[in-house]
Amino acid sequence: MPDVVAAGLSVLFCGINPGLMTAATGHHFARPGNRFWPVLHLSGFTPRLMKPSEQEELLSYGLGITNVVARATARADELSAEEYREGGRLLEEKVERLRPEWLAVVGVTAYRSAFGDRTARIGPQERTIGSSRVWVLPNPSGLNAHWTAATMAEEFGRLRAAAQGL
Repeated sequence: MPDVVAAGLSVLFCGINPGLMTAATGHHFARPGNRFWPVLHLSGFTPRLMKPSEQEELLSYGLGITNVVARATARADELSAEEYREGGRLLEEKVERLRPEWLAVVGVTAYRSAFGDRTARIGPQERTIGSSRVWVLPNPSGLNAHWTAATMAEEFGRLRAAAQGL
């Protein structure tokens, strides 16, 4: 699954790993029940609701997408602890190279597993990777029933405000 990245982004969003539909289409967050694209718009990151097939347009807004683990699975719980740790190591290298202002990991459990931080919570983290700050966002998967699109958009909006210096 190719990343949507460039050097010096405002925010690099980082999914857990590609789902099977994402892998089949080549578009991040492609599953219809995934709320990433609607929440990105509701939070003010994009001026309109984008389709997964328009993912390259994110670069024009200073945004990008990557994943912690490259392997596609039906569900994230199919990933091993070693895959998360190795994914975290590779992600650190990528962030040090690309130097986004913010790395935004969507999924607190994925963040905890990738970076060995069992106490991480949703929101800005103390950790930095090089000059990049880190924010953990709720997982936009339709399976994450604890968060509604509206409450997710609020948290994404907090990151947007921080990224824009508001």
